[in-house]
Amino acid sequence: MSRKSAVVIGHGMVGHRFVEALRARDESDDWSVTVLCEEPLPAYDRVGLSSYVGAWDPKELALAGNDYPDDAHVDLRIGRRAATIDRESRKVTTDSGEVVAYDALVMATGSYPFVPPIPGHDRPECFVYRTLDDLDGIRKRADAAGPGAVGVVVGGGLLGLEAANALKLMGMTPHVVEFAPRLMPLQVDEGGGALLANLVTDLGLTVHTGVGTAGITEGPDGISVELSDGSVIEAALLVFSAGVRPQDQLARDAGLEVGERGGIITDLGCRTSDENIYAVGECAAVEGRCYGLVAPGYTTAEIVADRLLGGTAEFPGADLSTKLKLMGVDVASFGDAHAETPGALEVVLSDAAKGTYAKLVVSDDAKTLLGGTLVGDASAYASLRPLVGRELPGDPASLISPAGEKPGAGSLPDDAEVCSCNGVTKGSICGAIADGACDIAQVKSCTNAGTTCGGCLPTIKQLLASSGVVMSKALCEHFEQSRAELFEIVQVTDTRTFSALISKYGKGSGCDICKPVVASILASTDSDHILHRNQAGLQDTNDHFLANIQKNGTYSVVPRMPGGECTPEQLIVIGEVARDFGLYTKVTGGQRIDLFGARVEQLPAIWKRLVDAGMESGQAYGKSLRTVKSCVGSTWCRYGVQDSVGMAVDLENRYRGLRSPHKIKFGVSGCARECAEARGKDVGVIATENGWNLYVGGNGGQSPKHAQLLAGGLDDETLVRYIDRYLMFYIRTADRLQRTAPWVESLEGGLDHLKAVVCEDSLGIAADLEAAMAKHVLGYKDEWAGVLEDPEKLSRFVSFVNAPEEADPTVSFDDTGVRKVPVLMGMPKFAASTSE
Repeated sequence: MSRKSAVVIGHGMVGHRFVEALRARDESDDWSVTVLCEEPLPAYDRVGLSSYVGAWDPKELALAGNDYPDDAHVDLRIGRRAATIDRESRKVTTDSGEVVAYDALVMATGSYPFVPPIPGHDRPECFVYRTLDDLDGIRKRADAAGPGAVGVVVGGGLLGLEAANALKLMGMTPHVVEFAPRLMPLQVDEGGGALLANLVTDLGLTVHTGVGTAGITEGPDGISVELSDGSVIEAALLVFSAGVRPQDQLARDAGLEVGERGGIITDLGCRTSDENIYAVGECAAVEGRCYGLVAPGYTTAEIVADRLLGGTAEFPGADLSTKLKLMGVDVASFGDAHAETPGALEVVLSDAAKGTYAKLVVSDDAKTLLGGTLVGDASAYASLRPLVGRELPGDPASLISPAGEKPGAGSLPDDAEVCSCNGVTKGSICGAIADGACDIAQVKSCTNAGTTCGGCLPTIKQLLASSGVVMSKALCEHFEQSRAELFEIVQVTDTRTFSALISKYGKGSGCDICKPVVASILASTDSDHILHRNQAGLQDTNDHFLANIQKNGTYSVVPRMPGGECTPEQLIVIGEVARDFGLYTKVTGGQRIDLFGARVEQLPAIWKRLVDAGMESGQAYGKSLRTVKSCVGSTWCRYGVQDSVGMAVDLENRYRGLRSPHKIKFGVSGCARECAEARGKDVGVIATENGWNLYVGGNGGQSPKHAQLLAGGLDDETLVRYIDRYLMFYIRTADRLQRTAPWVESLEGGLDHLKAVVCEDSLGIAADLEAAMAKHVLGYKDEWAGVLEDPEKLSRFVSFVNAPEEADPTVSFDDTGVRKVPVLMGMPKFAASTSE
């Protein structure tokens, strides 16, 4: 039997979901799929479009498996726009003249931004906010205008505030113009909209509500935007984000039935007026109604996949709940948020002082939850949304009161939808757990829950716990305790040796997992040298020799250069050391110089010359602070608004030598142009005209993460105080080898909980954390200098214990090429990372 052909027009999030669903279920390979992707890139996360700002790397938004590399039955054609549909012969012709035949055609054309017919809307300073290309164009214009330039966003809904956030991240001063009397009018009510306006205003937005845009003309800064109340905003650019319209022109041209207000009309099976053509996502008007959210779009994709394989799935209706973070402000809306149900009652808790607003809409007898709105604190969303249409487990006010008892995931019925993005119920998740899924990753893999927006992850964690799944917290076979628990034991009992700790709280003699962890904890809780007494035997190779071992058994030496600063005299010494010891030199990404190729017995002599020149260990070998990268800041740069170099030097000198669960990197940028790449660091500091913005939990590596805003507009003292608390809280509670990015994600409550601990002292431990950091700063000593001062420590630095003067004969180099490279005569006994 010949294979049938499905053609998909459009490769957005929903089009990609359809291809995945069809291929996953088509066990007999009955269908081949051709995908026509108009954009120059395959499917990416359009919901997270603003996260493109800063990294400017399309790969970070790419959807997993979007190029179908291992699927011979999917033909993805990038940059191919469908031009015409011949329904009679069942063929699609592209703009390049290609003709593709189909047995089934799936329209996944999405939507396009609505641009109101305002005079001047077609000026080159005007943009829309829809694609990566749109953002690239906005960025080019913003860069030309310079930091602080005004950008206007027309539209104060979901997309409008996302666009305003993107402009702010580009260093602009955003103004939002919304015709309705409040922001996000479809999601929040008057009270929630008022609080939202106050919160975003405090974060740097200027909000104009209840006014329209009358015209756009040439102005001194680029354009003059005239509002309907007669006021004028002088701006560098304008972004239209006033809603979207279904992209249905291709369907209209083909004679398919379309809705009165647009959209390709389909039945509940997502079939159009042509039995061989289906429509999914934003372009589909299911029984006359279009849905602009990704969750119902995914549902339509799953339905069409089921129908092509002989199923009878129908559209069940859409959950229009939304939960998002706008410029650090949580907003959530679910169910009948505007109390449109006859007899509905509203229970409202507004706390202007704390910046929170919560409203529940309940039935006339106050027993059934109909909907709700949360602004400022949306932590209750995950437990409340699945209860819509169900009997409340208690008094409505207690469910949104800070002191009230919140419903647990265990109390939800099995058919309650936990993951609205992917339509996964509590029963499905519990079934996966019963079948052996014992952690978040396995539940995601089995059910798809939590793989889109992640808003349901707290509920999944609760279900794992309530199902009796016990996830081992043991550090290793020798300690049943977690790293955080061992840290508390060491701190409370003042245990200072590994032998004492394992004899009382562990078993056996230890291993290469627990020994370095305990060594790090001992170093984090005291200022003893890392090679002090029996601690030396606990260290891994790098820490044992205070240098990074390389692939041929030699070591690299990296002196500290706070903020990338180095005096001419120190540069001369580095050059002389490299020349005299035959070392390969490289400027690193952390703004310092790495000297490669030192034998172990040469290290003390190299260190002595560097220490005598006023330099110290850069600790490139340790699980500790590595570098504080900096731009030149306001001292030199015409765009700089703060002294980023001075701040970087102060931060590096404060936190140098701080031992932690994993390496820590900082970045300090002098303006929003972000030349120091601070949002890719564990701690990122970005200057604004109002002070410093503090970002946390970023990293590069195999799983890159953007740092998230912890607090903004900070003075120097408050910035340092918050960083003190953040680092010490991380050091005390993180798991072994856990970077700050996954640590923040693992916290119950995530970034919100971290903000409460660091900025609001919700646990009452801020003074203790600050005192611990002050103790570290006071007790800091350079580790290289500590070796040079101690003959016992110096005695460790030999290639052969029985022949201390003899060099390792297996070490050799090839100097014949452009640069010096190691020659491998056998793999070294130990291996370690050479990364900065």
